[in-house]
Amino acid sequence: MSNDLEVSALAINVSIPEALRWTDTRRDEEFQLTTVTIRLLPDGHLAAKAYGRPVAGGRGGYVSFPVPDKPELAALIAEAAGRAGTLWSAHRGLG
Repeated sequence: MSNDLEVSALAINVSIPEALRWTDTRRDEEFQLTTVTIRLLPDGHLAAKAYGRPVAGGRGGYVSFPVPDKPELAALIAEAAGRAGTLWSAHRGLG
């Protein structure tokens, strides 16, 4: 394979540890954020969105929210991206 191979998306999903979870509101409904989707952008930077479900329960949609600018969340995202890179580089091909 050549370096001309275009990879269009690199994304991982990470569970947010209980101690780092938070709530946010959308359309008057409170959500608890439990996972983060992290994407590797073409320029090498990371982008992240948090996802969660309604605190009140029910069949509410799985809604995305911005990740707050907190050092502990930035550290979680950076560590997860590094771990994903290690796992990807050690892949054993199609099984």
